Amino acid sequence: MDDLAAIQEGLTWATTVNMEVFYWWCTALMFIIHAGFLGYEMGASRIKNVLASGVKNILAFAFMIPTFFFFGWWFYLASPGGLPDFSMETGGAPWSQAMGPNLEDNATGIFWAAFTLFAATTASIFSGAVIERIKVGGFIILAILLGSCVWIIGASWAWHGDGWLLTQFGWHDFGAAGCVHMVAAFFALGVLINLGPRIGKFNADGTANEIAPHNVPMAVFGLMVLIVGFFGFLGGCIIYNGTAQWTTIFGNPATLSAVAFNTLMCFSGGIIGGWVTTRDPFWMMSGALAGIFAAASGLDVYWPPLAFLLGLCGGIIAPLGARFLERTFKIDDAVGAVSVHGIAGAFGVLAFGIVAAGYPNGDYPPTNFFGQLVGAITMLLLGFIPGYVASYILKMFGLLRIPEKVEIMGMDKAKVPIAAYPEGMHTGGIGTAAAPAE
Repeated sequence: MDDLAAIQEGLTWATTVNMEVFYWWCTALMFIIHAGFLGYEMGASRIKNVLASGVKNILAFAFMIPTFFFFGWWFYLASPGGLPDFSMETGGAPWSQAMGPNLEDNATGIFWAAFTLFAATTASIFSGAVIERIKVGGFIILAILLGSCVWIIGASWAWHGDGWLLTQFGWHDFGAAGCVHMVAAFFALGVLINLGPRIGKFNADGTANEIAPHNVPMAVFGLMVLIVGFFGFLGGCIIYNGTAQWTTIFGNPATLSAVAFNTLMCFSGGIIGGWVTTRDPFWMMSGALAGIFAAASGLDVYWPPLAFLLGLCGGIIAPLGARFLERTFKIDDAVGAVSVHGIAGAFGVLAFGIVAAGYPNGDYPPTNFFGQLVGAITMLLLGFIPGYVASYILKMFGLLRIPEKVEIMGMDKAKVPIAAYPEGMHTGGIGTAAAPAE
């Protein structure tokens, strides 16, 4: 019996270590997302702002890590029933024994790391939309609010085993189309309303001018790199328990094979949708992202051709949605983030409620369209309201937008001590907007 007990103990320990290693590599892959965001945003900027855009993106990542340690993870563990209840003994407080080198805990640090990278993703989604005119200090405040407060409350409601959206409404959103992508996108929309468009974006009659990226190949390559990182992001959405039966947080069986089938299928559908709609390589790769988000809620259960079809829809929706926001509401979203992440994400959440209605969520209520609708509205408002209110307050105190003269001159000259490109390199006339109409 002693030998049997020793064997069982060894198997249990091996399972724990395997789980830790699995999430370690998911987190490592998720870092690649931010390399992609960095290239994507710098390429999408004009030459006069390219380094400032990069600095902003790097700082968002850097500030997210300590703030998520000090209070972000605590928000997640304390908020499944609604507003955070910090009186709960959750183990998420920064002074908790679990939040340190406790050799008996092979889980907390690795899950915290994965969620920290999810948080940084929300900040990077927001970052791209506001390039070339937001103040760095105001941006950092908003990024911390989004990544270490707002989205993680949504994750607690939607992804926590006791989250009210799951336990009361049967919410199902495997790939976080709602609690990551919708929240970040509609937070960005709230900020964009107060931030306003870049100088020269709109004429006096309301028509829009194109403000071209200074380096489209860099932006397209960054988008492809970003998608590589999403294999870590989506792998981290599976609950690895060391047995032959993996599950999702919603309690239904899941496999990496299912996620591999469906991620590749919706990725390809998104590219084709973007190509059919625009013939633009930037929107083809943005369409690939939108295709993933359009199928994200059901990547664990979809039949692969269905994932392809949803991805195709996402690739078509994204550029059309961006064009609609620009023409109808005069929203200057520099990279189309609101449409790619928000509109396509909402489509994906609601689509799951239609095509997978009745699908069992373990011990929770089964999937239903009403539950998905409630969740989608919740994520939209959870993102938009704090983004709008916080940016409005910053605007009142002059902390939101750079001065006009700095915007015209370029943020690099005003804010960055080095030049982006070698001395003498021709920069005139690249990615400049038409002058505003008198």
